[in-house]
Amino acid sequence: MSASNPPAAATPPDAELEATLAAVEARLTALGVALLESNAPEIDTQASELHRALARAVEHFTHAARRGALPAPLRERLMRAGSQVAAQRESFARATAALDRAIDVLFPNETPSLYSAHGAADRGRRGGSIQA
Repeated sequence: MSASNPPAAATPPDAELEATLAAVEARLTALGVALLESNAPEIDTQASELHRALARAVEHFTHAARRGALPAPLRERLMRAGSQVAAQRESFARATAALDRAIDVLFPNETPSLYSAHGAADRGRRGGSIQA
């Protein structure tokens, strides 16, 4: 190796994958901060940005995988990012279920005591949505 050629830390495709993955990680961090702050507009913005970053990452990593093996450190980081996305999705699902239960308590579905036109008491659908 000559002094004029420094060792390459990452090939251009690896550098592109690194940048793509760093963007996903940055969006995950920003979304986490917005969630902690309960900043609804920022949550919406960061969730959209994360969605775009994930779409780019899937495209770049799929293309890279077709060209050859992905570097192990990037593959491990991608798996960690995927785990974080899954954890946030699970957290949202739990929060949504809790909100649905709270809405059911606050706005109970009033069942009529008389029979409906169909012969049985009409019990509207339940599931967290309010029907007017």
